[in-house]
Amino acid sequence: MKLLTYFFVLCTLSLYSQASKTYKIRTVAFYNVENLFDTINDTLIFDDERTPQGNYNWTTDRYQRKIESISKVLSKIGEETIKVSPDIIGLCEVENKQVVQDLVQHPNLQKKAYGIVHFDSPDERGIDVALLFKKSVFLPTSFASHRLLLFDDEGERNYTRDQLVVGGMLDNEAFYFLVNHWPSRRGGPTKSKPNRIRAALLNKRIIDSIQKLNPDAKIISMGDLNDDPRDDSLKKILKTKGEINNSDSISLFNPMEKLYKKGIGTLAYRDKWNLFDQFFMTPNLVQKNNGSFSFWKAKVYAPSYLKTLTGKYKGYPLRTYSGTSYIGGYSDHFPVYLFLIKEAE
Repeated sequence: MKLLTYFFVLCTLSLYSQASKTYKIRTVAFYNVENLFDTINDTLIFDDERTPQGNYNWTTDRYQRKIESISKVLSKIGEETIKVSPDIIGLCEVENKQVVQDLVQHPNLQKKAYGIVHFDSPDERGIDVALLFKKSVFLPTSFASHRLLLFDDEGERNYTRDQLVVGGMLDNEAFYFLVNHWPSRRGGPTKSKPNRIRAALLNKRIIDSIQKLNPDAKIISMGDLNDDPRDDSLKKILKTKGEINNSDSISLFNPMEKLYKKGIGTLAYRDKWNLFDQFFMTPNLVQKNNGSFSFWKAKVYAPSYLKTLTGKYKGYPLRTYSGTSYIGGYSDHFPVYLFLIKEAE
């Protein structure tokens, strides 16, 4: 029986066997949760519209439904393969640490015992990135928030999201996780492109600095990049490659590129699918090393309950709002996830 066959015969402890060998799998996920705001008006950010008195009529009932919905999704990512929720989860479009705490304390996730790493970003809308981790699996040893400095044509500061870096031990193996939410395509992809190029440059500097201190560091960068896998920010700045066989010691491997070539996306606009939600990683994660984690595969999590089932937007992500009209769905993005695998001791 081929090894691949055994990948689908897994127990609930993320372990599976082939003959006398037993393997361990860990899941890393990322989800843009579409404006997860609380209902409290924060005078330091522009969140007025997402309050009970705002244009979105963002009430406590709607907030609680959103927490229920997103926590449900997070609990189910990857379950068709390993029957457990992800071990590491990157999030973007969260307003503050409290909304993330509300997520992990919901009954859908509470027993998973997730820890949180979060910093407030200077983003004008007040949205941040965060990292969740199972305390039984990952021990953070360092964390930092790196500021992306952008300026408009008049030299005025364009406040955007920071890039989060968390280092630690994943099952006693050193890993670094970067969580991103790069500048949007507002004003058009061409006009806004320089902002994402700068975001990619910052990400590259962070990765280079980690590798300078530890050349063997295993690094996974994830996020909503507002660019597709073939765009210049990935291919020219970060020098990502989509084929394992083409990877070298200086390139970063992007497993999402292969999915993108197949027409798979995480969000849709005017009947065009984009794959903005991505992972890329250092080449040592695509090398099979006995006793240490390596990349297995990546997927988009898009079950039917996350999709619009009828009408003009059939098949699109079932979002919370369309304009200012409340839909009551989940997010305007599908989550993505990948599996890391190693032979168990």
